[in-house]
Amino acid sequence: MIFDYKGIVALSPLLLFIIIYLGLSIAAGDFYKIPITVAFTAASIYGIAITKDLPVDKRITLFSKGAGKPNLMLMIWIFILAGAFAASAKSMGAIDETVNLTLKLLPDNLLLGGLFIAACFISLSIGTSVGTIVALTPLAAGIASETHAETAQLVAIVVGGSFFGDNLSFISDTTITATRTQGCKLSDKFKVNSQIVIPAAAVTFMLYILMGVHIQAPQTIPDINWIKILPYLVVLIAAVIGLNVVVVIVIGLVMAGVIGMLTGSYDIYGWFNAMGTGIAGMGELIIITMLAGGLMEIIRHNGGIDYLLKLLTAYIHTKRAAELSIAALVSMINLCTANNTVAIITVGPLANDIAERYGVDKRKSASILDTFSCFTQGLIPYGAQMLMAAGLAALNPIDIMPHLYYPFLMGLCALFSILLRYPKKYS
Repeated sequence: MIFDYKGIVALSPLLLFIIIYLGLSIAAGDFYKIPITVAFTAASIYGIAITKDLPVDKRITLFSKGAGKPNLMLMIWIFILAGAFAASAKSMGAIDETVNLTLKLLPDNLLLGGLFIAACFISLSIGTSVGTIVALTPLAAGIASETHAETAQLVAIVVGGSFFGDNLSFISDTTITATRTQGCKLSDKFKVNSQIVIPAAAVTFMLYILMGVHIQAPQTIPDINWIKILPYLVVLIAAVIGLNVVVVIVIGLVMAGVIGMLTGSYDIYGWFNAMGTGIAGMGELIIITMLAGGLMEIIRHNGGIDYLLKLLTAYIHTKRAAELSIAALVSMINLCTANNTVAIITVGPLANDIAERYGVDKRKSASILDTFSCFTQGLIPYGAQMLMAAGLAALNPIDIMPHLYYPFLMGLCALFSILLRYPKKYS
């Protein structure tokens, strides 16, 4: 039988997590009222408690084994380095200079399309949608007031473009998590993923050109300090040519520190302080990663993964159906957690099993995980990105949603890539 009591009990820790996080958040009317770390901790304690075939100390050891798996630990080291690099580069002014350079290169009548390209480039360079939104949203709101354009539209351009890099960047936590859980290279996933989403970005860019031909860009842009842009460019180039991600981030981190000290942006103590701030900012993500890894190991040990696989694959007979199930899973979990990285961490091991069972290319499954999680995250009004952008621009998130063209087109292209078996080489 597909439905059995033992399988449901094995999956119940995950269901408890969803009930605690989603149910209480809905009851409170605030999806950030319940810390996700607390929900994971409660579900983990419950999962350990219902594991009956081992003594308590062995159950805790099993949980710890899952939390400390080599793939998870490598993700954590990368998160630490990425946090240190992002904060160091920001403190020495690299984001501001990159923004100024992009705007200086824009023709006046291409402001909307140019702002989208700026958001795409910056998010691709720094690997974070939230960082891009923090950097560009105030600028977008200011431009809207000067040009009499609709503020919600310009902010939506920034939000949409920020997910381009969140989905593709080599130092994005979603990219790192998707590739590590599927066991494929960052560069290989990039090749597949870019073929899926670049058409969506191109269509979005053309839409913004048509919509913005009568808008003029501001004329007062500061002179560019070119040297401060180098860390982002070097990271992007080094990642594209296939260097190990740890090496790439370390190179960027060292360059940011040296350039920051040479330009007087900070001294060595300021650099170390910036790195510490960036690492501390990754703390919650690191804790979530370990809790999710331990919880999934408990669920797997109790037979929950096998049971869920049975449920999902009962009517799956093709690669197309397998890919659709991965897309649906990560989208549903993302809706529940309002965090695309957590969704990938949670679904990743299961997606890996589905891919192996039905012969799905791991580069394609990693792309599906990342793209559908970003698509979902980009369209939910209670996601961190939407709330951040709305807060910075003094808007209601619902006002921004109708203008979010890129996340919608990205999801559409990803769906077509499954239905039409595209790219054929990886399908």
